[in-house]
Amino acid sequence: MSRQLTHYQGGERRGFSGCSAIISGRLCSSSASGRAGSYGFGRGRASGFAGSMFGSVALGPVCPTVCPPGGIHQVTINESLLAPLNVELDPEIQRVRAQEREQIKALNNKFASFIDKDGCLFFWGPLHTLERQQHIVGIDTFGFQVRFLEQQNQVLETKWNLLQQLDLNNSRNSLEHVYESYASSLRKTLETLSGDRVRLDSELRSMQDLVEDYKKRYEVEINRRTAAENEFVVLKKDVDAAYMNKVELQAKVDSLTDEIKFFKCLYEGEITQIQSHISDTSVILSMDNNRDLDLDSIIAEVRAQYEEIALKSKAEAEALYQTKIQELQVTAGQHGDDLKLTKAEISELNRLIQRIRSEIGNVKKQCSNLEMAIADAEQRGDCALKDARAKLDELEGALHQAKEELARMLREYQELLSVKLSLDIEIVTYRKLLEGEECRMSGEYPNSVSISVISSTNAGAGGTGFSVGFGASGSYSCKPAAGDVKTKGSCGSEFKDPLSKASGNSCATKKASR
Repeated sequence: MSRQLTHYQGGERRGFSGCSAIISGRLCSSSASGRAGSYGFGRGRASGFAGSMFGSVALGPVCPTVCPPGGIHQVTINESLLAPLNVELDPEIQRVRAQEREQIKALNNKFASFIDKDGCLFFWGPLHTLERQQHIVGIDTFGFQVRFLEQQNQVLETKWNLLQQLDLNNSRNSLEHVYESYASSLRKTLETLSGDRVRLDSELRSMQDLVEDYKKRYEVEINRRTAAENEFVVLKKDVDAAYMNKVELQAKVDSLTDEIKFFKCLYEGEITQIQSHISDTSVILSMDNNRDLDLDSIIAEVRAQYEEIALKSKAEAEALYQTKIQELQVTAGQHGDDLKLTKAEISELNRLIQRIRSEIGNVKKQCSNLEMAIADAEQRGDCALKDARAKLDELEGALHQAKEELARMLREYQELLSVKLSLDIEIVTYRKLLEGEECRMSGEYPNSVSISVISSTNAGAGGTGFSVGFGASGSYSCKPAAGDVKTKGSCGSEFKDPLSKASGNSCATKKASR
């Protein structure tokens, strides 16, 4: 919905536009309301004084008096850096922006109160002296605002130059160099650990082979010891049997000796008895004289025979005894030698077993030490790998933060460009207003006044504002379209506002003459 009031003097009918109102001697006030996007250059928000005061219909950023010679170069943004990041703006910048908005609102209110003093449409007829003085005070206020906006423009240009001087590519290259050096050091550490692990594995395998060899040798020695023990048991049985045989033979010798002694005593007793009988007996014999019986010789012969038999038995018994004794001594000596050899072998086997046990204990200690070293190396490798992964995560986090910071700086850069553009628009607008007011006060133009109050709804630009223009003639037309909004004036040129695209744009004009 829009309203337009045009006043003509002398019966002439003239119109004006946003551009011609600034140049001509007529006065124009307009208001536009709507909402803009979030960024500049086709997707930005029309922020600053111009965005909240003029909107996108009255005086858009496409006015040729706003753009510098050569135009504003297009800024290319990598959407892949902005899309996945959670960009958080600096609260200090937001606070400054909020203060700027409040100041702009206050200036808008002052400007609106200056234009529309009676709460209705502002009408400029023949000015009285008091009104001219008040208008001069308003012009001084506008001049102060223009100087303030020029200072803000210089500050923004300085920030822009500083942002352009940032060498982001070099910083990224330096970070990549740091990442590559750290990754290469981690690779070298990993290769060293891999080499140590291979070496320790080879040592472990050699130690395991050595342990297996010692185990086999130990089993062989155990088998030899078992065989020696079995042989010792057999020899012990033989020795016991030989000893028992010796004991039996010794008992037989003793019994034979006792028997010989008994027979000796018996023979001596019989001889004594026979001699006593012979001595006590008186025998009367009738002898043949032709015969001579020699009893003494007979007795001596019998005695000799018995003694010979006894000596022969004694010699045989002693010979048998000596033979048995010699055989037993030889057998005992052999068994004693075998026993000594067996004892020596057993002691040697015991010493060998002790030595093998000590070697097995040493090998077990070495194996345990190697296992501990391997576990320690694996633990240190795991710790180093975890540390490397943690540092890699930290570096990735730092890279992510750097990307976020870069995105935030790009966003601030775009916002600063948008603010600079809006401030340029406001500065040029106020300059044109001041020039028009000076021209009007100098009397170069007739006192014809044209007042236009325009309100429109636009989804592309935001804010509600007023614009004042002075000129001799001008016309304004607003056509709702899905594309660009075109503005024609007495300047004889057309301008396209790419920020004023919207589907719900409506504009109507109502004219009245006073």
